[in-house]
Parts: sequence; C-alpha cells; structure tokens
Amino acid sequence: MPGPTDPTERASFELINRRYLRITCGMRRKPGTLIPIERSLLAAALELAAIGQPEFHGYAVARLMRDREGARRLTAHGTLYRALERLDEAGLVEGRWEDPQIAADEGRPRRRFYRITALGEQAAAGAAADSVAAGRLETAMSEP
Repeated sequence: MPGPTDPTERASFELINRRYLRITCGMRRKPGTLIPIERSLLAAALELAAIGQPEFHGYAVARLMRDREGARRLTAHGTLYRALERLDEAGLVEGRWEDPQIAADEGRPRRRFYRITALGEQAAAGAAADSVAAGRLETAMSEP
C-alpha cells in the first residue's frame, strides 16, 4: 500500500484512508443530480464565460473557486479533475487538449481546456434555482 513508511504515520494514513473510502464508496446519488464541487465548477465556468474566457483549465478554475468561496486552499487536483471528467462524460462541459507545441514552447506540460456546454448552462441554472429554493425552505423552517 502506498503511503508513509514511518509506522506511526502509516497507521494514521491507513485510518484516514479507510475512513475516507468508507464515506465515498457507499455514496449513491440520483441520476442528474450534481454534487457541490460539480455545482461550483459549473458556476465558475459560467462566471469565466461571462468575463470573456469561455475556455478554462483546471488550475484557473480551482483558483476562481477558492477566491469565490473564501477558501484558504485550492481544491485537491484529484478531486477537481475527477469532477471535471464526470461533467465531461455527462456532456455538461467539453474538454480538449491544447496543442503540444504551445506547451513545449512554454516548457510545461500540456493543459486540458474545458468549455461549458448549453446542457451545462441549463444544469447550472437548475442547481442555482434548487439552491435558492433550499435556502428559502431552510429560512421558513427556522422561523417561529
């Protein structure tokens, strides 16, 4: 099993890993529903498109999400790219690899660029409406 070699660190790593796997392996969701990171990604994609950047790469959208949500850290790249892959497979965003020559000229790895689709825009609008409705329900239930 990959991870730390120190026995104390390894025990902690395995405990955290087991706890995480127990949480994520049992997750099920209704088809067509978006989890929070997917909603955040679509909202960020819409925001970038509105300011004239219809295409984005993972690091750029992670920075925007961090700044919008007031987080201290960026979303972990594994979490981010898995969510982008799910959105791509669902047809909510479409991805393309940049020209390898551009990356070579700049001395860095190739980037995968994404663009929100019309279906993604509809899903983002639906998720925003659901969020507003949930907020209203929560407010109504908390009133005496």
